[in-house]
Amino acid sequence: MACAAVFSSLRRRKSPLLGAFYTPSDLSGPALVETLQTMSSGILTSSRPPHHQISFQRRNTRSLLRKIEVFSSLFDSFEDSNDDDDLLPSSAVLCLKELYILIYRSKILLDYCSQSSRLWLLLQNPALSGHFHDLNQEFSTLLDVFPLDDIRESLSDEVCEHIDLLRRQSRRLRLFVDANDEALRGRIFSFIDQLDHGGRPCKSDLREVFVVSLRISDAKSCRAEIEFLEEQLYNQEDDVDPSVLNGVIALARYCRFLLFEFDEEVIDVKGGRFKRSTGRRMRRGYNKTSDHHSSSSSSEEAIAVPKDFCCPISLDLMRDPVIVSTGQTYDRASIVRWMEEGHSTCPNSGQTLTHHRLVPNRTLRSLISQWCAAHDVPYEPPDDAPSEATLTASMSRAAVEANRATVELLVNQLEGGSETAKTAAARELRLLAKTGKENRVCIAEAGAIPLLRGMLSSRNPVIQENSVTAMLNLSIHDKNKVLIMEEKDCLRLIVGVLRHGWVTEARENAAATLFSLSAVHDYKKRIADEPGALEALADLLKDGSSRGKKDAVTAMFNLSTHAGSCARMVDSGAVSALVGALATDGVAEEAAGALALLVRQPLAAAAVGKEEKAVHNLVGLMRRGSPRGKENAVAALLELCRSGGSAVTRGSSGLPHWAVCCRLCFSRGQRGRGERRPPLPGFARGANTQF
Repeated sequence: MACAAVFSSLRRRKSPLLGAFYTPSDLSGPALVETLQTMSSGILTSSRPPHHQISFQRRNTRSLLRKIEVFSSLFDSFEDSNDDDDLLPSSAVLCLKELYILIYRSKILLDYCSQSSRLWLLLQNPALSGHFHDLNQEFSTLLDVFPLDDIRESLSDEVCEHIDLLRRQSRRLRLFVDANDEALRGRIFSFIDQLDHGGRPCKSDLREVFVVSLRISDAKSCRAEIEFLEEQLYNQEDDVDPSVLNGVIALARYCRFLLFEFDEEVIDVKGGRFKRSTGRRMRRGYNKTSDHHSSSSSSEEAIAVPKDFCCPISLDLMRDPVIVSTGQTYDRASIVRWMEEGHSTCPNSGQTLTHHRLVPNRTLRSLISQWCAAHDVPYEPPDDAPSEATLTASMSRAAVEANRATVELLVNQLEGGSETAKTAAARELRLLAKTGKENRVCIAEAGAIPLLRGMLSSRNPVIQENSVTAMLNLSIHDKNKVLIMEEKDCLRLIVGVLRHGWVTEARENAAATLFSLSAVHDYKKRIADEPGALEALADLLKDGSSRGKKDAVTAMFNLSTHAGSCARMVDSGAVSALVGALATDGVAEEAAGALALLVRQPLAAAAVGKEEKAVHNLVGLMRRGSPRGKENAVAALLELCRSGGSAVTRGSSGLPHWAVCCRLCFSRGQRGRGERRPPLPGFARGANTQF
């Protein structure tokens, strides 16, 4: 049987690894022959059209299948002769066991070729030819030692002749790399080189290569090619240069819209159905995963987490451990934030980062998952989908130029296309804006923001969701924040989506957009003063989904850092919503941080003091929250005591709340008194949300 590494390899569509198989020690004699016959018959059956469609490596595939056909006839002869174990000498049984491994590896290689995309097979053409050659060499070695003379009497003359012929042919076979495939591969690289020098390939040349030669004949198949290549880029475990792969992906995306326009898009405009992207949603220091993640802080706090499972930056349990160029491991969200802030060194070792590629530490992730399962700690590993740091780590000029050309096509459709075309264009702009500063810049420069603004009020749920999410992703770039805020009525329409969006996702993403825009201090009061903005955020924080509550509380935290927003926060009910959120896992930490800022002002302190459960919820957070949540709760209580006056600082028991605060702090080794400022959670430094 093949070991678990093989099946894991198949799931990730990696190249088949040598030596990743076990010899079937529990099989011998007739049982082994029967298993070999079943396996070889299955390969031959599945390799016939239409089950097996291999675009490249045809000659190597045919040669390998001919070998398996000969061996299949050999197994048939064994079964027809006798079932007596004594007829098979030990040397023959040993060779058959080795043959089992080679046939199984053949199956893996053939399946890999049939399941891979055409562009990927083309890029991997020399390496795959090497895999076929290696298998042939091992078949040849096995045939040289196969004891055919010892078992010749039990086989037909025809089978013996076929084995002898196969032995001679295997000795003569050499490495074969198809010249036509290599020429086609060279044309792909010529397109990349042309883009790299600022040019654009001719449409007729692209059609000849993609449609005629590669047989990528529609938008659906082209989209499948792109998704497969993006998966390989994320895995980063093969011998293809990531910068080259990025360029091929961008070229394929450009061809998708240049050659096929907007045919066969998976969008139902009338029904409003839309298949959401599985890309990871991430913002600076705030990684949105599953609902389980948001409720796990208290469980993790009660159990001592092994040091090796904690990120050296955040000191929290790692959800997506990745390895940087120095060999150190960090949680992806933390190291992405570190690099985006302009650092070029490893936080732990101080060494210079030679590149920004992040390699998933799947071994450590598996250990963390096992530990969480053993200690009943909720853990949701991230989707194996490309993050921004991975997809943009080696963005070549060719990829940037191809994306720029794609953006021009998409913006033209936003301006004058049909409703279906506009929906598809908004969705693709949303995905392009998800990764890379260059993409966000060129989308804005192409004039997409005014067009997306006009689609925010669309009555089509899909168009509205894609438009507001594209606006959110564009707003990650600081200069785009200015363009969005200066666009007439754009802020009003974003708030309108937040209040009356057709679908929940649109309302949540509108809240996240306000969070992103409020990273600029001058915009905080303007957003807070926008009619209905704070009221809608408060409603989302009270009644939204777990994800929506996170969007709302982070936006409210940013807005609370501006002193001029205090009165509106109180009048809109935002303060009351923040107090209520203190009892909700996943948002309590951020709510306490926002309150710690607001209660510095007497108006907000008085409003919080009137909330019946304010102090009770803050003290409860100190008992059960994360270290940062406890600090925020202490800071809020301290500021409340300073600003709220005697009516606020004395509880029902007659004991001043600041004393309760200090006692709890000292009992837990926290800093309670003194001139300390409330800590700012990491996500308050800026937005980097991607959808």
